[in-house]
Amino acid sequence: MFLFIAEQLGFAGILNLFRYITFRAGAATATALILGLIIGPRFIGWLRVRQGKGQPIRDDGPQSHLAKRGTPTMGGLMILTSITVSMLMWMDFSNRYLWACLFITVGFGLIGFLDDYDKVTKRSTAGVSGRTRLLAEFVVASIGSYVILTGTGTELYIPFYTGPVVDLGLFYIAFAAFVIVAFGNAVNLTDGLDGLASMPVIIASLAFLLISYLVGNSRYSEYLGIPFVLGAGDLTVLCSAIVGASLAFLWFNAPPAAVFMGDTGSLALGGALGAIAVSTQHEIVLGIIGGLFVAEAMSVIIQVFFYKRTGRRVFKMAPIHHHFEQMGWSESTVVIRFWIIAFVLALAGLSTLKLR
Repeated sequence: MFLFIAEQLGFAGILNLFRYITFRAGAATATALILGLIIGPRFIGWLRVRQGKGQPIRDDGPQSHLAKRGTPTMGGLMILTSITVSMLMWMDFSNRYLWACLFITVGFGLIGFLDDYDKVTKRSTAGVSGRTRLLAEFVVASIGSYVILTGTGTELYIPFYTGPVVDLGLFYIAFAAFVIVAFGNAVNLTDGLDGLASMPVIIASLAFLLISYLVGNSRYSEYLGIPFVLGAGDLTVLCSAIVGASLAFLWFNAPPAAVFMGDTGSLALGGALGAIAVSTQHEIVLGIIGGLFVAEAMSVIIQVFFYKRTGRRVFKMAPIHHHFEQMGWSESTVVIRFWIIAFVLALAGLSTLKLR
């Protein structure tokens, strides 16, 4: 909105600041953070009144989690509100990537909200059926991917190699949708402990803030041997808004959590990161930067696969953060150590920008 107004006024005087992505990115972070901190208490109070007993807790999970009964969920609505308002204030309305990523973020958030609502109203941890949810996610991701790919190429890039590896053509839409859906659900599976998903999302967003800026700059992208995507630089505004909104949420989600983000937040944030990776053509690098989320998802896949075929469990409990809890690690120990892993993986992912 402010960029549009400044443009209409000819960027006169101080309004010239709105030309710069870095200024709008910083403003987006501040806006999302301040808005989240302001609406948080009232939002949490409203959720507590509306939900009564709060989010259902798995009876087969760690016994320490039973003390969390009564904590409201759907805190992701606070995150989505902060991101959306911040984006509408500071985004470039003509940028297709921002609209596509925002569509996917809000769309996944809505799917997550319906899942959370079903759990709360039915007092069950089941929620919407997995098939229905995945179908809805693929529809949203496919539409968003199509919009993104009308501006980018369909070439696949991999780390440690200069230039595209293969042109996927129309199959790229299916590939892009898979990346977005997979990462949305990976973040969703990670969101099982207070603060566990929030900080790794912030770390991954900061990493992609830098990647987006470099990919959107022809000089830097040519020097680094990474794909140049005209307009991708404005994705730094979205990454910044995610950082600000997630920091505000973490303020209330710090142990002991006053609210859970629920599927509403985790699906939305994971979908947003997947969409940003597709827009910057760094889908494989996302797997490195977000390696913690990948490990969480893989632990569930491995557990289910082996249990169905052998009747034995590879992990004491899945996702893998519960495995470490069952080994005797305290919740805060698991969370902080996983944060460290997320930070190291982000640095590893960023190092691939130069090692080509």
